Amino acid sequence: MFSSTASAVLLLLLTAATIPATTTSAPILGLDSFLNQQSRLDPQASNDSFLSLSSSLKKSLSLYQHSPSLSSLLCLQISVPVTVKLVGSSFTSSAISLLHSFLSAAISSDQFHVITPFSNQNHHLALSHSLHLDVSLSSSSLSSLLDEAIRSELSKTPSPLRSPLLSVSYSAIDRIIKQDFEREKPVQGVYIYLLNLGAQSKPYAYNYGFGESSPAFTKCLGSIWTGKDRYLWIDLAAGPVDYGPALSGDGVLPRGEFHPLTALHGRPKSQKALLADLASLVWSAYQVLVVPSLRIPVPFENSLIVQFIHIHGSDGKDANGLDWNSIEKTFMDEVNEGGLLLGDQSLRFKTYEVRYSDCSICSFAISRATTSYTSRYLFDNYTLIVSEYLDSKRLHQILSESADELRRIAGFPEEDFGRVLPVYVFDLDLNTILLLDRYHQSVAFKDMVISVRTKNAQTVSDYSCNGRHVFTQTRELERPLVGSILQSMWGVSPTHLLWSPRHNNTLVDYTWSVGQTPFGPFSEISMLSFVQKDAARRNVLLTSLNYSISSAIDVLESILAHGGDRKLLKRGQHNEFVQRWSLFKYKLDKAVSALSHMDFELALYFLRSSDHDLYAIHSLVYHASQELEASLVCFKDPPFPWASASMFAVVFLALFYVYLKKDKLFRNKRKQF
Repeated sequence: MFSSTASAVLLLLLTAATIPATTTSAPILGLDSFLNQQSRLDPQASNDSFLSLSSSLKKSLSLYQHSPSLSSLLCLQISVPVTVKLVGSSFTSSAISLLHSFLSAAISSDQFHVITPFSNQNHHLALSHSLHLDVSLSSSSLSSLLDEAIRSELSKTPSPLRSPLLSVSYSAIDRIIKQDFEREKPVQGVYIYLLNLGAQSKPYAYNYGFGESSPAFTKCLGSIWTGKDRYLWIDLAAGPVDYGPALSGDGVLPRGEFHPLTALHGRPKSQKALLADLASLVWSAYQVLVVPSLRIPVPFENSLIVQFIHIHGSDGKDANGLDWNSIEKTFMDEVNEGGLLLGDQSLRFKTYEVRYSDCSICSFAISRATTSYTSRYLFDNYTLIVSEYLDSKRLHQILSESADELRRIAGFPEEDFGRVLPVYVFDLDLNTILLLDRYHQSVAFKDMVISVRTKNAQTVSDYSCNGRHVFTQTRELERPLVGSILQSMWGVSPTHLLWSPRHNNTLVDYTWSVGQTPFGPFSEISMLSFVQKDAARRNVLLTSLNYSISSAIDVLESILAHGGDRKLLKRGQHNEFVQRWSLFKYKLDKAVSALSHMDFELALYFLRSSDHDLYAIHSLVYHASQELEASLVCFKDPPFPWASASMFAVVFLALFYVYLKKDKLFRNKRKQF
């Protein structure tokens, strides 16, 4: 929310919490069909639909039940449908009501949050979301197919030498679940499959790539998978797996039975205790995957441009691990399938090459951003080792201040329109490890992405997976760059970050950072799941919707400051204002309803169309306030108070007369003495 309305929004949040949340308006006869026709004739909402309204519809808008109020704006709520399917013969019919009751007791509506808001803005948006839950038992045939697939994979998988878990390909299970999901279509929501197929002959977990772990390469096994369509599945019998920081830090998935993912491992649990753990798991998936926090607010722009700026050393370019075409293909494949972009948006990629020796600003930035830290290692005795890293914030500051000089050296033009995201990749001729902020190969900022690599091929990270340290392939930048571009261009949060209003801080949880995600140190996949694709489009719409609400609040505050709409607006103006406001609020409700059904294109149309009404409302109030201020100058001066002045003059003259005649008036009294 914007600074001018932040205090008003904070003041009214508690008030709005007591008002029943609504996502749809009472229908106005003929208005829905009119707007549907307009969306077909003008899908980009270039024209003001109010001008095409019939007189009968305008009259209906004048009688609309929603009066202009702050509470009507702050109670907008998106209902998010989630279907949980319990797969396995161990789930009974009573599990449906128990799981539903646990989640209903734990879940309340919450606002959409922003991890890194713009300056003078809050960490939450002006609209909220609520979970619309449906729990059901799957068919016995699905359980049988999955059980047979797992047994088949286990029978043909050799026992590993370095891990107690057999590595099973996720695709064997995902193929069956995807077929079941396809049979459910059309769906308007997210499906969560909880698999409880019982104990198998050998412990196992899922492999998300090719090959096995080696002493120099760690394959992180898991028990979850998020599909490209809106479904995810969790195999409760797989594992137990553990991954997270190796020594200390937030977000670790612990060993043993202390995490909901390992609910079936360890001591036997009652059905009630098991379902309580599963409710916690579903709630975590809802928060992190279905309605994740926005990394940054993302305004709508028609043109999106990614500029790859490769700053390489004197030995020439090495495309191994830095294939620009592969990164571009990752995004353009999603665009061609109808993901990531909205309406008439376009996405372009441009590549530029800069020699490090020819760029004095680049060498200055690297030298200024280089800093060091000291680590203590135990060899024969304790030894202190000094290592270097790059301070990403200092590097970002220098690159921002030198943007014009870099543009001149690289030879790329200044784009006049659209959102431009420069991606700076420093390919340095160093034989030592040099990471950003000690741990990262790539860091995303609001206005750029910075990445670095040296000639060193790998290093041991501070993370572990299933008891083994995770090796970072420092020459491989494609996956880190995909994740950083998602953060900076579309505001998609990493799957291990979540803003918590209770802690007033960002929480770290790596539970969902394996499998199909371009984020985190445990995944090897650059492809996007429904989590990233939905978040990219939803974030743009949420930012636009939040702006519309904040701008409307500014208008209402201005009206209140001038004594109310009936005092500020003349008869004709007031009638148009009521009609415009009713149509604006109706379109906002329709946009929220479309977001609830995950129809992002329809939501974009209603938001764009509502901008015409919001602009007209601003114009009405502005012109009315100008006329009001001008009329104040024309007021006549009040009449002179002749009665009061005459009385004062008479009293003054009387007292003055007494003063002048005091000797004569009081002479008889002085003679007595």
